[in-house]
Amino acid sequence: MYLADSRTAPGVPDTAGRAPSPGRRAAVPATVLTLGTVSLVTDISSEMVSAVLPLYLVAELGLSPLGFGLLDGIHNGVSALVRLLGGRFADRGPGGHKAVAAAGYGLSALCKPLLLVVHSVPLIGAVLAADRTGKGLRTAPRDAMISLACEPAGRGRAFGVHRAMDTAGALLGPLLAFLILRAAAGGYDAVFTVSGCVAVLGVLVLLLFVPGRAASRGHLAPAGKAPLRAVSRRPEVRRLTVCAVLLGLTTVSDSFLYLTLQRRLDLSEAWFPLLPLGTATAFLLLAVPLGAVADRFGRRRLFLCGHLALLGAYGMLVAPLGDSPALLCLALALHGGFYAATDGVLAAATADAVPESVRGSGLAVVQTGQAAARFACSIAFGAAWAAWGDRTALEAAAASLAVSAAVSALLLRPAKSPSASPVGIPARGRPSGAGPLNNHVNRVTHKDPP
Repeated sequence: MYLADSRTAPGVPDTAGRAPSPGRRAAVPATVLTLGTVSLVTDISSEMVSAVLPLYLVAELGLSPLGFGLLDGIHNGVSALVRLLGGRFADRGPGGHKAVAAAGYGLSALCKPLLLVVHSVPLIGAVLAADRTGKGLRTAPRDAMISLACEPAGRGRAFGVHRAMDTAGALLGPLLAFLILRAAAGGYDAVFTVSGCVAVLGVLVLLLFVPGRAASRGHLAPAGKAPLRAVSRRPEVRRLTVCAVLLGLTTVSDSFLYLTLQRRLDLSEAWFPLLPLGTATAFLLLAVPLGAVADRFGRRRLFLCGHLALLGAYGMLVAPLGDSPALLCLALALHGGFYAATDGVLAAATADAVPESVRGSGLAVVQTGQAAARFACSIAFGAAWAAWGDRTALEAAAASLAVSAAVSALLLRPAKSPSASPVGIPARGRPSGAGPLNNHVNRVTHKDPP
């Protein structure tokens, strides 16, 4: 992977704002690598549960597609209700980003063992809601720490490294769940128990090895009294949020995609937990190179291209292409490519548009819109599946995604300017610390321009 530069304190960005010298890649800071380790361990725990949850709810508890859509929406979208709070507390709270992130990771870790004792749909929904509340609290502060620990020109690659490590956990989690289901007598309970133990390990790594606010951010001016209002008024943030919502409304959840694949190929239940491995493998292989591509050619452009890959996966599932293993491999590869081109790339693009003092709040605004949209999509797709069947529902989702991508392409068109340069890369003859965005940052943080 990449190693932290030993000449710089761990997690401290180059305050001079210098761009990497030609032909030399800037090292990924230690803070990014440590947070990547936390995410790797935590994702092993989360994906162990996510891999078996659809089958557990549908086959074991007998939920209908509509009921599963509701619970899946809770599992993936309820974090939207607390992401704004997580970003706001991280920017203004006494503990900073690390304290809020630790609270979120800790809450999710506590929820894993509770799945051992709840068996009714309402109680399972409550546990899933609490688990996703933890995810909502930690996501924006964690991404803010990543963005503040690296140079602007390398944000896409830094997020790519983090997402690759995160996805390594997503790769190992379903595999571990698969092995436990085959070896343990009480398969599901064993999965939930091991998942809880692994989640606790992730929290310990965060508390012991991730530097606090001063180490990762330096001395920044405090956020204003209404950081969320100030951030939401920025035109760039508004455009990114609108696009994230439009595209999120047509992004079918992973669980539904895997259930569709399982039915399309008539896979046995024992092999179902392995389906996320295909997505995770593609994500892991593509996250870092696509992050570097985003830094060079434009993060918003790559974000849109990622949704075209998702559209291709939808098209393969609804087209009459037979049931060959090649269909399975290609669909999962496109699905993983979609995440590699959008997940960290959207966070990097948002960080470009938000001043440092309200970075957590800005990330939370965009992520909240996206999570709320995906929550609505899960419920709507579950209802469409129950009413029309899986193929027709997916056809409708594909058509809607095509329209949303076209609208988003118009909204994210770069402004025409003779001095414009790719995001994160300084224009020739101008220091990377200068420019309209950085001057605005300086004004917001009450510092004179350099």
